[in-house]
Amino acid sequence: MKKSRGIAGLLGTILMIALLAYTVSFGWGGSHSGAMKNIKLGLDLAGGVSITYQTKEKNPSDEDMRDTVYKLQKRVETYSTEASVYQEGDRRISISIPGVSDANEILEELGQPGTLEFQTSDGETVLTGSDIKTAEAKSGQDQTTGANEYMVELQLNKEGSKKFAEATKENIGNQISIIYDGETISSPRVNEAITGGTAYIDGMATFEEAENLAASIRIGGLSLELEELNSQVEGAQLGEEAISTSLYAGAVGLAVVILFMMIVYLLPGLASGLALLIYTGLVLMLLNAFDITLSLPGIAGIILSIGMAVDANVIIFARVKEEISAGKSVRNALKGGFHKALSAIVDGNVTTLIAAAVLWFRGSGTVRGFAQTLALGIVISMFTALVITRMIVYSFYAVGIRDEKFYAKKWKERKPVNFLSKKALCFAISLAVIVVGFGVMGYHQIKGNGMLNYSLEFQGGTSTNVAFHEDYSISEIESEIVPVIEEATGDSEVQTQKVKESNQIIIRTKALSLQQREALNQALADKFEIKDSEITYSSISSTISAEMRQDAVIAVVISTICMLLYIWLRFKDIRFATSAVAALVHDVLVVLAFYAVSRITVGSTFIACMLTIVGYSINATIVIFDRIREELKVRKKKEALAELVNRCITLTLTRSIYTSLTTFIMVFFLFLFGVASVREFALPLMAGIICGAYSSVCITGALWYVMKTKVGKKKEVVKTETGKKK
Repeated sequence: MKKSRGIAGLLGTILMIALLAYTVSFGWGGSHSGAMKNIKLGLDLAGGVSITYQTKEKNPSDEDMRDTVYKLQKRVETYSTEASVYQEGDRRISISIPGVSDANEILEELGQPGTLEFQTSDGETVLTGSDIKTAEAKSGQDQTTGANEYMVELQLNKEGSKKFAEATKENIGNQISIIYDGETISSPRVNEAITGGTAYIDGMATFEEAENLAASIRIGGLSLELEELNSQVEGAQLGEEAISTSLYAGAVGLAVVILFMMIVYLLPGLASGLALLIYTGLVLMLLNAFDITLSLPGIAGIILSIGMAVDANVIIFARVKEEISAGKSVRNALKGGFHKALSAIVDGNVTTLIAAAVLWFRGSGTVRGFAQTLALGIVISMFTALVITRMIVYSFYAVGIRDEKFYAKKWKERKPVNFLSKKALCFAISLAVIVVGFGVMGYHQIKGNGMLNYSLEFQGGTSTNVAFHEDYSISEIESEIVPVIEEATGDSEVQTQKVKESNQIIIRTKALSLQQREALNQALADKFEIKDSEITYSSISSTISAEMRQDAVIAVVISTICMLLYIWLRFKDIRFATSAVAALVHDVLVVLAFYAVSRITVGSTFIACMLTIVGYSINATIVIFDRIREELKVRKKKEALAELVNRCITLTLTRSIYTSLTTFIMVFFLFLFGVASVREFALPLMAGIICGAYSSVCITGALWYVMKTKVGKKKEVVKTETGKKK
């Protein structure tokens, strides 16, 4: 690489950082596209629109209410992945849509959920909305003319499939009209009997027309008919303080991580620091460009991807250090380091990307928001680590900085630590922690406190609307009003939400008894002179419905299977895959035990926290397995398998410590500077990072060794440090 190209590379890096800083700060054009201030924030960070519907039926069944809530959840996610729907009382449904402020526009676009019927020409109703599973707009090409075609694909449930098969068989050549809330919205002609449960409505002029029809069918395909009660614009749940403190924590954490990398890895550390600045700018810019809604779980996805971006650089520079210590020139060491680190980086990121993709397609609500930011962060982190960092390092080399002392300090290969000799102890410790966790959950369940400390999102509670006599700010609510509510109700997990352009505050607590309501009324009267007539109560259902929890569990199971298959394919050994998944399950169960013992609230961020740990765990495991795979190819005949595994774990020990430390630093500052709800989210994440570091060093390699030697194989000779055979 010529000196001129090196200078150009460094100048290009500085220019890129400057352009990204300008874009993130101010944006481009009249719309200020790409500016950080234009990032769409979730309801928990910025507020949004709240709409309340009531069923026209006076005594709806629980099943119909659950079905209606779930289908509405799927519908409103077209506005924001962070939108939430929950049941309030016996027949009310509340919808919260973040990142928007015009309630009338949303209502007009959403439409009033009405009845949906499919009727023959003589007026006979052959299908209702409850027979429709889903409706989606599709596009294709006419096989004869090649012209674009637009249509709606209908998926019917089992009962609907039977009804529609009979109706279409008897009405071939006739029209079956689709009637939404008394108005005919489409009258497609039946060309043949439809028996498979899937039907297509074609003849649309544009894709938008097909999407509008599909949306009407989806919203009309509810088990219950609804009427609007009210709509309002709500303030943030966490408030501006959560945003500012999270940004401050991120900036401090990033600065500390960059300083750490420079101290440990010298000039390459500086290169990784510059690449991390570019990474951060790209993430913030693209969040706005792709119109991604950012909420607290989304911040978790970004933190995880920052950790993985640092991880990639640590893997590369650890390899460079090994190459220089082996006597290679700086140029060859750089080349070898990037080449040897490539497989571990790609495999680790692809497995996590698989999880993000499955969570996006199968998840809902905050799970999808987490998946979006995680996937975006992973792709950008791979680009910055493999392209930007490489360009900067080679630019330093090209301009004449070629002395090896700037790139790595030589070190002698340390004597392998005999980790496998402690495998039984490590397995026992892990098992004991998990058993204690389940034991504590069982104890609390017997005591009637619930296995975990579930929040409103999981178990529902009481919603209290109070019309105060003055306009309180978010910080004033937290410091003056919340303590009064906590003392009166005995609930330490109070959630408040300010209604914009009014003095009303929505207070969400765990289910309150009559005595607790009276105590709260009295406390508000004594402190703020609030009359009983200015306070309204209603029960609220779980925001995270059973269906959403089921979707999250299914998504995790599918992503785990996909990761297992990918690792099996890449490593060509099912034992690598099964031990990786076993270590993943281990980390999740240990963190679950931490939740049980600490009684930290299990709320909307719980799922995101667990998913973060899944991604972090599998990435750490891949690095060790990649080294074992590499060393197996050049293994000496006399070297026992146990010695090889111990050597590989020892070689990657520094990487395991440094990566865990840098990610821990990011989360620690989030815990240190964040508001209460942010700290509750950060604390179990820190526990998960520590657990991930422990399992990657003490569990994963040992698991693979046990499977390799004891599952269908004869036990290999194991040499101890003293040379004696076991």
